[in-house]
Amino acid sequence: MEALQEVLHDQTIHGTVIYDKQPVVTGATVVDSTPLFEPWNQPGKVFYKIRKDAIAPRHFLETADQGTIAVRYIVTSIGQERVRLHIDAIYVENTHRTPHISDGTVEASEAKAIEDRLHAIQTTEQENLEAIRRRESADLVKATELKQREDEKALLAAAQSSAQDLEQQIKTLQHDVERRVKAPGVELKAAPFHSSASIAALAAYTEVIVVIVTPHWYGVELHNGQHGWIHVDNLEPLP
Repeated sequence: MEALQEVLHDQTIHGTVIYDKQPVVTGATVVDSTPLFEPWNQPGKVFYKIRKDAIAPRHFLETADQGTIAVRYIVTSIGQERVRLHIDAIYVENTHRTPHISDGTVEASEAKAIEDRLHAIQTTEQENLEAIRRRESADLVKATELKQREDEKALLAAAQSSAQDLEQQIKTLQHDVERRVKAPGVELKAAPFHSSASIAALAAYTEVIVVIVTPHWYGVELHNGQHGWIHVDNLEPLP
C-alpha cells in the first residue's frame, strides 16, 4: 500500500505520452471517484488517478481530440500476507465522450512503477535492519568486554591488588581488542567478503578496535567511529 500510494500521488500517468517533446505525462491528480469507470461494488479498496485535457495520448486505441485519462487501482486481499493489484486505464474524449481502452502499456507501466517503489522500500528496510543488527552485535561485544573488565576489577580488588596492577590489567584488556594494519593500502570492506565494496584504504599501522570476531574476518571500529571488515591476515597485535 505504501508503494501504491507513492505512485498514486506522483502526478504522472506512466506508459503514455501526449507530445513527442513531452515524454512523461505529468499533472495527474488523485480523485475519490470518476464517472469514466463503472462504480466498483466488489470487495477490495479502489483508488483513482486522472489527467484532464490530454490530447490524443499514445497507447489508447484510436485516440483523437482532447479528453481525460483515468487509471484505476483495485487492491484485494488473498491471504494474511498477500494482496492482488489490478490496474485499468481508459481515455475518454471531452466532446463526443468516446471511450478508448488502453493497449496494456499504461497498466504495465503503472505496475512496474509500483514494483520499483516496492523494491526500493524493501531494500531500505533490509539495510536498516542490517544496520541495527550490526549495531546490536557491536554493542553486545562492547558490553561483554565491559563485563569482563568489571569482573577483573572485582577480582583484583578482592585480592587487594595495587592500583598499578589494576591499571596494567585494564591496559592489557584494551590491548587484546586493539590491532593495527600491517601494510599500507589494506582495504576496509563493507562486508566480510573479498568481493564486497571497499569503504576506505588504510595506511600502515592504522589502529583499530575489534568489535566482531569471525574465523577469517574482524569487524572493526576506527578511531573516527567508522566501521567495516578487515581480513585477519591484514592485522597484527599492537607492539
